[in-house]
Formats: sequence, C-alpha cells, structure tokens
Amino acid sequence: MLRRLASEPLAQFLALALVIFATYALLNPAESLRADRIIVTEAKLEQLAALYARTWRRPPTAEELRALIDDFVKEEIYYREAQVLGLDKDDSVVRRRLRNKMEFLSQAEAEGMIPTDAELRAYLQAKPDKFEVEPAYAFQQVFLSQETRGDTLTADARELLGTLNRSPDVDPGTLGDRTLLPFELPMTGKAAIGRVFGPDFATRLDTLTPREWSGPVRSSFGLHIVRISEKQPARTPVLDEVRDAVIREWANEKRMEIEDTRYRALLSNYEVRIESSPQQQAPR
Repeated sequence: MLRRLASEPLAQFLALALVIFATYALLNPAESLRADRIIVTEAKLEQLAALYARTWRRPPTAEELRALIDDFVKEEIYYREAQVLGLDKDDSVVRRRLRNKMEFLSQAEAEGMIPTDAELRAYLQAKPDKFEVEPAYAFQQVFLSQETRGDTLTADARELLGTLNRSPDVDPGTLGDRTLLPFELPMTGKAAIGRVFGPDFATRLDTLTPREWSGPVRSSFGLHIVRISEKQPARTPVLDEVRDAVIREWANEKRMEIEDTRYRALLSNYEVRIESSPQQQAPR
C-alpha cells in the first residue's frame, strides 16, 4: 500500500514541495524571527505548481519549483515595499482593480444563487419585452432593379403588381429582374430578413396583407412586389424556450441588487463631503 502510494506522481510532488519548503526555511533562519516574515505555505506551493502544470502540461521539476518560489517571494517583497512607499495611492489602475475585486464579490454571491422555476416564470412575466420572440414571415418577392429600370422603376413596379393580382396563374418566378436575392423565403425572423433586404424592407412587412401581392416595397437594392404566405406575430415565449436567457438576466439583476445593497451599507459608514469653489457653485 505504502509502496503504491509512494509511486504516485502527486505524492512525489508533495514530498518534493515539502523538502524544498523546509530547505528554504533552514537557509533563512532569521526570516522566521521577523514580525514581517514571508511564509510560503504548503497550500501556496500547491497553487504555484498547479498553475505551472496547467500552463506547461506537466509538473515542475525541483529547480523550476524553486524558481517559482523565488519569484513569488520577490513579488511579495515588492508588493509590501510598494505599499510602504505609498505607490498604491492615487493610482487609477490599482484603484480600478481593487474596485473590480470588490464588485466581483457581489458577482460570486449572485452566481451561487439557483433560481426556482417559479422565480424564473415570474421574472419572465414581469419583463416580457426582454425575451419577446420577434415576428417572422414566409414570403415571395419579385425584384425590379433601379439600375436596369431607371426612371421607369416605380411605374414598372405598379404595372407588375397589377399583372400579378389580375393573373393568379402567371408564374411570378419568371417576372422581374435578375438578382441574387432569394425569390422565396421560408419562415424567417424579422431581424434576419432585415440583414438580407435591409431594415426598412423588414419593417414594411408589418403593414402588408398576407396572401396577396403588395407593394412596391423599397429595399437597398431596388423595389419589390411581395406576397406574404405566412406570418407569425411577436409573442412572449414560454420559459423552456428562453430558459438560459432568463437565468442569465435574472442572475445579472440579482448581482446588481446585491452590489447596490452592499455599496449602500458601506456608504453608510462614511461621511461624504463635496467641496467646490464659489465659481463652481450653482446660482441661486
């Protein structure tokens, strides 16, 4: 049993770390007598070695581990001496970093909270606009090119609209001008339609009557005669459709609430006075 344990890489590493740690203490006996001594704990050794292993995909050698310890001690000394010299004061980078760490405490607390389905449904019902499923359309379109038609574009589009409404047997795919735009689109969300035809085109679809040719509808390419074959209006989804998004927004709101509560509690311990010159004071 002991022989098998001794052969394990983790056990070998811990033994090596303890030897190096003990050797370091023996070589620096005065350090243990100082009130401001630096103690490299066993937990710190494990942390340094684990970070090295994640980076290099292998545990550190004895020499590499000693170098990690030396670098940590150097960093700790410089950190303490910089504090003594006040180098951390009035440094916007340091202040911002410390503020971020304080705010991270609120984030960690919020991430540890697990909402129930009842809480998520209530959140979804209270903020439906955040999770609304956009309208979607399936349609056909016949394209008329501004470049090809020139000044007759609008008149040609109106004539084409009349032809399509008077002659339901005509094949609309044979009409209009050549284009790389799709003649027929299956059920597609409004935002995706806007990315292909332009936002103005997508917005105009809201006003068209389904199952009849309408137009002309302008896009960034030219004019279109459009027939909406199916329309799905905007709606509030059920929880299972947007669970991940609801959890994300719920957690973010909880984090902000926790952060605000913690900040106000801390603020109550301080007196805040804002001084200004007479020129900066608001007129009465």
